[in-house]
Amino acid sequence: MRTLIADFTGILRYTGQLGIMLGEAAGTLGRGRIHLKQTVNQMSRFGVDSMPIVLVTVLFSGMVLALHTTQQMVRVGAARYVGGLVVVSVARELGPVLTAVVVAARVGSAIAAEIGTMSVTEQIDAMRALAVRPVGFLVVPRLIAGVVMLPVLTVVSDLTGAAGGCLVALHQGVTANEYLASARQFLDMYDVWGGLLKTAVFGAIIATVSCHQGLTASGGADGVGRSTTAAVVLSISLIYVADFFLSAVIF
Repeated sequence: MRTLIADFTGILRYTGQLGIMLGEAAGTLGRGRIHLKQTVNQMSRFGVDSMPIVLVTVLFSGMVLALHTTQQMVRVGAARYVGGLVVVSVARELGPVLTAVVVAARVGSAIAAEIGTMSVTEQIDAMRALAVRPVGFLVVPRLIAGVVMLPVLTVVSDLTGAAGGCLVALHQGVTANEYLASARQFLDMYDVWGGLLKTAVFGAIIATVSCHQGLTASGGADGVGRSTTAAVVLSISLIYVADFFLSAVIF
């Protein structure tokens, strides 16, 4: 019983710490204090630098989805539904979630390691001594980059996943006209916008959790390693949790 209470208390404490940091970041944004160069650099890290691995992941995921779907649909004479099923699945789930998971693993770990190294080498303390707020200088640019660039990256990954599904469907006996007509029939812009809205939330989760883990790192190199691992695990876990609730509300 004591263990459960301690765990629950730890969850509440951690949630409160994230909320306080987000509140401070929102206050900084409200005052218009944005470090433009840092923000642009982080947007490049979230977007351009992450694009190759994201596109490869979503491309082959869309191809696998189309492979299994087409085999069953063609068998029962429902080939005309393949395009809609693949494209809607990619727009609602595969594109947003896989993009966020890959970025969490690639960028989230780098953020936690970078800021964690600054924490254990007392660079964060030096920033405070120079009247530089760590949240404004380190967290806000990464938060903006995550919220802005995840949807942009997801647009490209959605197109890539749909194109990969189309290639496999054509190879399995579905015509291009059937695939495209089905996609136009079943895909609504609401599906696309709903998926993009989810990725904005995912971007905020990745940036917030990774920065918090870095800022609270301690114990030298070993502590930085633990914080980096925790940042990736917590980010991906929260992405899946948020995905369920956002999907229930949006769709």
